[in-house]
Amino acid sequence: MADFFEGFTEQYVTTSHGEIRVRHGGSGFPILLLHGHPRTHTTWFRVAPQLARHFSVVCADMPGFGRSYQPKTLADSSGKAKAAALHECMAILGHRRFGIAGHDRGSYRAFRLAMDFPESVSGLVVMDGIPIYEVLSRADWRFAKSWWHWFFFAQSEKAEAAIRSNPELWYPAEAAIGSGNNRDYLTATRDPEVVRGMLADYRAGLEFDYDDDKRDKEAERHLQCPLGVLWSRQDDMERLYGDPADPWSDWSDRIVLRHGIESGHHLAEESPDEVANQIEVFFARIR
Repeated sequence: MADFFEGFTEQYVTTSHGEIRVRHGGSGFPILLLHGHPRTHTTWFRVAPQLARHFSVVCADMPGFGRSYQPKTLADSSGKAKAAALHECMAILGHRRFGIAGHDRGSYRAFRLAMDFPESVSGLVVMDGIPIYEVLSRADWRFAKSWWHWFFFAQSEKAEAAIRSNPELWYPAEAAIGSGNNRDYLTATRDPEVVRGMLADYRAGLEFDYDDDKRDKEAERHLQCPLGVLWSRQDDMERLYGDPADPWSDWSDRIVLRHGIESGHHLAEESPDEVANQIEVFFARIR
């Protein structure tokens, strides 16, 4: 454990929404890293120290996940609400302008943060994610076959009952790479309150986030910052979308990075060196 986030400080930041658990370290231009389901911020344990050689790095448990606060209502689980909380968290840490990289569910919240707070976000990197509006608008039988869990998890009470009855089936005990990271993942996925919060993230995606994206799409609002798109070649992004950067073309005219990584879905754990290098190159290029 000596090399687990070496040089980083763990902290709970009190926002008006609730406490957000973060680890931060390094110096220089700030970058916020957001994890996906069902991970916590520790999924970045191999990436964050590399980035910290050149940047101030903040890794956060997203609201509803890990040890951050649990939203009180479904609206509080929406992308807008979580983006506002994360924006406030970064301001409290002294970062008025920063970059973001988000994976999986974290990519949707990173996207919303960049859309709603363009004055604060100087660059966005998404990993294995496209806007929820695009996901649902393009959904076909292939999507339903591979991503059926989106709709099952959105039936929160039924999904919660199923997961609690056999957590090993849904979240295998040794699924997360690295002992410290796996321990954090295991603690989160065996906590009924966290499971409920993670499922609410999916339900909010269908009940709030799609409509928020749709309003932006109809208003022809675009990202105001440069965009980088990374995806795992061993997952299904290319099979579903061809070039996974293409669905972003209606949202950004500044896609400065599009790159597939030879990895499974959990890129930060499976291919940390390449992920760190791509994020570093992206933010070095746009600054």
